[in-house]
Amino acid sequence: VAGPAGSGKTTLIRSLAKLYTRQTVKDVLGPVTIVMGKEKRVTLMECPDDLCAMIDLAKIADVALLTVDASFGFEMSTFEFLSVMQTHGFPKVAGVLTRLDTMKTNKSLGKIKKALKHRFWDDVYQGAKVFNMSGVMRSGKYPKNDTRQLGLFLQRQKMRPLTWRNRHSYALCDRVDRAADGAVDCYGWLRGARHNAAATVHVPGLGDFEPLEVEALDDPLPSFQELKDKGEALRRKKAETLLYAPLASYGGVSR
Repeated sequence: VAGPAGSGKTTLIRSLAKLYTRQTVKDVLGPVTIVMGKEKRVTLMECPDDLCAMIDLAKIADVALLTVDASFGFEMSTFEFLSVMQTHGFPKVAGVLTRLDTMKTNKSLGKIKKALKHRFWDDVYQGAKVFNMSGVMRSGKYPKNDTRQLGLFLQRQKMRPLTWRNRHSYALCDRVDRAADGAVDCYGWLRGARHNAAATVHVPGLGDFEPLEVEALDDPLPSFQELKDKGEALRRKKAETLLYAPLASYGGVSR
């Protein structure tokens, strides 16, 4: 989820998490993984207004949600993120218009929606999806109907292979622990090309390292089919099994 500061990125992630898991994520820190259906999980991550973070996230994003403050219009950070994505292979992109409740009349609201939609099409592609968040409710979330439309879009997306990921393996870490001997344990999702356990690992901003050990762990959010294969109950009784965000202290792991 990318966009300029104050455009509603955090509120968007909280709204999606509340709709599908019935939990309120107070602090959106790191990757937030939620179960959106029987066979669909989505990992949401807020992109800071920083060029280095944009480059890192543009390489691994399957879908980019670009939040736009309708009361202000497009800002330079949105165009920067689009330019970075074009370099590494363009993923699916959708626009999210926020703060539409600041429009005084329905006529001005319609004009703003139309103008921003066509401007978005010029930079992405004709017919790109644009979602409208009509306003923020008292709970601090977007309306359920608006959030549900965006959730259905994410559920129905079929991800296409991108150039960078076909050539590189990468891990999106959502938990980092420091052991007593000074070693650092990183937990996350391994994606992309086949990973060689003996290869050096590059950490953005820190350099190259040789891992002491690489181990496959149990899935913290198994799908309903995986639960069925194990002979466990299909019904998820606890809401914690629908949300996994260790850096935000959700999923039975505290940061």
